[in-house]
Amino acid sequence: LFVCVGGGGLISGISLAAKALSPQTKIIGVEPEAGNDAQQSLEQGRIVHIETPRTIADGAQTQHLGNLTFAIMKEHVSQMITVTDEELVDGMKFFGERMKMVVEPTGCLGLAGLRKMVKSGEVAKGSCCGVVISGGNVDMK
Repeated sequence: LFVCVGGGGLISGISLAAKALSPQTKIIGVEPEAGNDAQQSLEQGRIVHIETPRTIADGAQTQHLGNLTFAIMKEHVSQMITVTDEELVDGMKFFGERMKMVVEPTGCLGLAGLRKMVKSGEVAKGSCCGVVISGGNVDMK
């Protein structure tokens, strides 16, 4: 299950529910490459503070995780990965062209992460995966 990560609230709630219903489900958090505070925090075992990231994923321009979300993420998130802004734009185009959906860059993090892992071979084509799509705040001007 691929989930976008900003401050950690969404992935914390989703991971609690998913693990309660399906303990074997892998929860993969996805954040912008420019703002990988959650990835660093889980790797280091402590909350890492960063400067406000420069990314089109404005909903993920957070400087650090919260104490409660970090504790839940440590227990339930299987992996954190990052994607580039270019991969987010590709995801927005995919949603718009193929799914006829308007999804903000932050909401495309999960899809961009899945596509990246399929491309690298870390996730086999045809695997059963879920993607959380969150947000439609897009200025079309």
